[in-house]
Amino acid sequence: MEEQKENQPQEEEGEQPGSPSPNFKLDCKEEKENSITGNGGIYSDPVYKEIAAANGCINRMSKEELKAKLVEVKLDPRGVKDVLKKRLKNYYKKQKLNYHHLLQGSGDTYYDYICVIDFEATCEEGNPPDYIHEIIEFPIALVNTRTLEIEDTFQQYVKPEIKRELSDFCINLTGITQDIVDAADTFPQVLQNVVDWMRQKELGIKYKYAILTDGSWDMSKFLNMQCRTSRLKFPRFAKKWINIRKAYGNYYKVPRTQTKLLMMLEKLGMNYDGRPHSGLDDSRNIARIAIHMLRDGCELRVNERMHAGQLMNVASSAPIEGAPIPLSPHFKT
Repeated sequence: MEEQKENQPQEEEGEQPGSPSPNFKLDCKEEKENSITGNGGIYSDPVYKEIAAANGCINRMSKEELKAKLVEVKLDPRGVKDVLKKRLKNYYKKQKLNYHHLLQGSGDTYYDYICVIDFEATCEEGNPPDYIHEIIEFPIALVNTRTLEIEDTFQQYVKPEIKRELSDFCINLTGITQDIVDAADTFPQVLQNVVDWMRQKELGIKYKYAILTDGSWDMSKFLNMQCRTSRLKFPRFAKKWINIRKAYGNYYKVPRTQTKLLMMLEKLGMNYDGRPHSGLDDSRNIARIAIHMLRDGCELRVNERMHAGQLMNVASSAPIEGAPIPLSPHFKT
């Protein structure tokens, strides 16, 4: 729900300047001579000097040279220059490290699936600070991290319990009509249906998975507020998640002002597919961004969590742990 979401702080880094290199080669002698020597350990291995050399050559390439090289190695040439550089650098890094041999096992510890969730909730134009949002659409786009495809989707609408009549603003924004929510189940039953669907997919049982959202608000605000409204305990499977805005900003080194959904799509060379503010369409488009990032070599990992009702960061050095087995909703006593 883009209109309600906050901007997230990102690490920022400027582009490294340099003149174009008309004849790009991996064994760039100039770069080899100036590359890091290291102080022992894994990064003193010559392969890392070659990676540094390749990175230096890539930094000096023009956008057209980058696109041509990406086509040559059968990679997607769409996106802004910084994205193309990141994509090409990661390709050569994988080649140099013999990715499937030297890094084998990393794939076995990564998530098998990523569940992309983007709620739609009740809203009014100019919501007051104490406005109580109620979830009215619960969508999931299930990304298979092996095939890099959206394998399946889930969508159910939800009947609000406090303000049962949707505002005209909410209807126009989301496309969800009064008739749709009137015919829907209330949140506790929808959450049970979500759990049943996730267990059918054997998430947390056979397959390692993580939740991914576009910003912090889906879990820290909308789901948190909805659980209080419905007198439910916050579901354990949703206590940690990947905030794709943070991951995108940190990986591509762009400021937080450039991590909104439409801007992320545009910078990756894609257009929005579907109806904006449809929860399922938003989830699918966020999933497309996640897939692009995985293809570009980004190891999407949990970076936020809820603890004692408060939003907290998760360190990038934390181990990659899958979300727990989804359990049936529990009412507060």
